[in-house]
Amino acid sequence: MTRSEILMKLNELEILATPQRIEIAGFLLREAQHVSADQIIEELRAAGSSVSKATVYNTLKLFTERGLISECVVDPERRFYDSTTDPHHHFYNVDTGVLTDIPPGVVRFEALPDLPDRSRMESVEVVIKVREEPGENIS
Repeated sequence: MTRSEILMKLNELEILATPQRIEIAGFLLREAQHVSADQIIEELRAAGSSVSKATVYNTLKLFTERGLISECVVDPERRFYDSTTDPHHHFYNVDTGVLTDIPPGVVRFEALPDLPDRSRMESVEVVIKVREEPGENIS
């Protein structure tokens, strides 16, 4: 995504385009990916950025609230930020810490439970946790 496309997208979502937000959006939207806040900070700093940790976290919260990215919580300690915002599900590899998309239409439900009173469905998100198969030890 070019800088002008990022600026248009931020403007469309009514997000003030500060230099730090443009930098973070540029990293997030350069490709379809799942990244943690720490990975974003590490990558930006490796590229010479001086963006603060607080700025990254606040920007991720804003971007998620406005729909620029989506957030996937795989456990209480681990969140990923996903540049793909269309509804979809994920595999989470517990051993490697890698989150991958499940192709659309593969996860199907026969029925969902009745919703609690005075509520409406916002979304359904499935995270299937997997582990590596133990390999044979060849000596």
